[in-house]
Amino acid sequence: MEVYERIRNEREDRDITQGTIAEILSVHQTTYSDYELGNLNIPMPVMIKLADLFGTSIDYLVGRTDEKTPYPPRR
Repeated sequence: MEVYERIRNEREDRDITQGTIAEILSVHQTTYSDYELGNLNIPMPVMIKLADLFGTSIDYLVGRTDEKTPYPPRR
């Protein structure tokens, strides 16, 4: 599964609109839509925010693992 599919699925599973996610990320709704469509590469700071928002790891979002649980934070 591609990153754009995972972020779309995570957003839809939570019944959050693209507009709401765009506001949280401080981007325009069309920019976020382009992330979900795979038209734009997602910057790392945005990936971090998405992983935090969805309670997953970046590895899960990019398809490196199917384990959603995020890693414990560094001390």
